[in-house]
Amino acid sequence: MASSCTQLCLQGRHLLRSKAVARTWQYNTQVRHCITRGSSKILNDCSINNGNHTTTQTRQRWKQHMFCYSDLATKHLATEALENKNVEETSTADVVAYKSPLLPIRDAVSVPNMPLDLDAAAEVSALELISEEEAVSITVPSDIPPASISLKDYVDKSETLSKLVQLGVDLWKLEQRPNVGSMLLKLDFNTDVAPRLLFLKDIGVDESRFGHIITQNPFVLTENLENLHSRVNFLKSQKFSSEIVASMVSRAPYILNFTVKRLDNRLGFYQQTLKLSASNTRHILARLPRLLCGSLEPVKENLKVCEMELGFKENEIQHIVITVPKVLTANKRKLTQIFDFVHNTMKVPHDLIAKFPQVLNCRFMRIRERHQFLEYLGKAQYNPDLPNYISLERLVIMPNHIFCTELALAKSADFSLFQKTL
Repeated sequence: MASSCTQLCLQGRHLLRSKAVARTWQYNTQVRHCITRGSSKILNDCSINNGNHTTTQTRQRWKQHMFCYSDLATKHLATEALENKNVEETSTADVVAYKSPLLPIRDAVSVPNMPLDLDAAAEVSALELISEEEAVSITVPSDIPPASISLKDYVDKSETLSKLVQLGVDLWKLEQRPNVGSMLLKLDFNTDVAPRLLFLKDIGVDESRFGHIITQNPFVLTENLENLHSRVNFLKSQKFSSEIVASMVSRAPYILNFTVKRLDNRLGFYQQTLKLSASNTRHILARLPRLLCGSLEPVKENLKVCEMELGFKENEIQHIVITVPKVLTANKRKLTQIFDFVHNTMKVPHDLIAKFPQVLNCRFMRIRERHQFLEYLGKAQYNPDLPNYISLERLVIMPNHIFCTELALAKSADFSLFQKTL
């Protein structure tokens, strides 16, 4: 009795599975038929008709076929759920005669009625007419790269960068500095760059120097025009002529970034530290304007070196600085190396070095080669009280061919051969 019941259950389960497979195959066939029929009708309608009316009909038919597909899916899901439930009840019962209770599909499974808005999801056709308001609201994406490691990718797209290149600005130098590239891209040429260029031209800077000034100091393009005028007017009030101010700005563009108070403090520092008159202070700064905007630490250190290590007196230091202002910013090691050779090897006293301080601004190899050549010829005589005196100024300033013919009284070829032996 038990075996017969078991066989009856297995047969019922197999029958349900076969019906489910048959229904699934039937559902898939209906869906394919629905989609194929709908697609073919849509394509035929699109190929025959044109215009907005055709597009509206096409959308309506597409909606109908999609609703057909949705209804088939609902029926399939309801039937499948009902049959699965019957299979479970059959397998748990000991002996239950299979009888499929066919209920209305929509009553068996309640599927939520979700509205489908195909118009919202469908993309606008390229042939569909749009209103003027929609046409104006269309935004074209910019062809400027969102990010790059070089400014060359933006030159053709940015008016500011292209004009700066025409002015002679070295963008490859500026892009290596942090945040400068992004700053230049944000500038507008007509409102930011052009007024600063006109300012430079008004104060007397030559147009050929614009590229150099912006390359050295691109931040001048972001300075307030009133501040720029006030700083130039302050320098003129300190009795710097207009030509000298233009020259100072061309050679040391960062002067324009210093406030009036800071410029006044720099002028007072050099005048008080070196104990110079106002005219001598202006003379030093006009010859080396980067003293106004450079660091003061090298200047203070070199002044201590000249006084404590090299042994120059206060008046000698003043004469050296007035004659060669570059001594204030020279390399400390180079300065001590040249002084040691001239004073201890060439036996030149302090007063002569202070009288001809150009020797402190010369290349060390040049001084050594020429001194050793004169010493080889027996003409290394630097005492002005003795005959055949050779001035330190002429020793370091003259080019090689004049040095050989006028001081060494030898041929340039002989000096070249001597240099190869060093």
